[in-house]
Amino acid sequence: MTLAHALVYVIDDDLSMRKAVGRLLESEDYPVELFAEARGFLARRPHTGPSCVILDLNMPGLNGLELQEALAGRGRAEQVIFITGGASVPTCVQAMKAGAVDYLPKPFRDEDLLYAVKRALQRSSEQWVQRLQRKANKLLRNSAQPRGRSRSIAGALWRRWVRHRWRSW
Repeated sequence: MTLAHALVYVIDDDLSMRKAVGRLLESEDYPVELFAEARGFLARRPHTGPSCVILDLNMPGLNGLELQEALAGRGRAEQVIFITGGASVPTCVQAMKAGAVDYLPKPFRDEDLLYAVKRALQRSSEQWVQRLQRKANKLLRNSAQPRGRSRSIAGALWRRWVRHRWRSW
């Protein structure tokens, strides 16, 4: 079961791993975009809905930890899942402290990756809804506080509406 409007990015320099992960996710009805390197991913516009990034730790150019840091520095909200052939405790701790959802050593079980993606998209969806609620509340606060002459007009209209509703009740 996928979340509406969710997107999963797979960034891995190993073509066979990138395609295998992409096929696995597509078999579970997740929309997927594949990238061979981090810079290509960063050049893309951020997705406007819930999303997660499955990210190889060791890549030429920007490595996975550097990309995670770049995403945070740009205020991007994609949830990160690391996959790596060279797992170590210090890099795992660093990734998790920086907010990674999971850190999977290669080879990993399909079920483990799918579970991590599900958790990442749920977390992303919750954050996405919170951002929308904050924006809506800000718009409501701004529209509920008219300025100058419009304040007295808005107040008069509100009082007229309340009196009308009160009488008809």
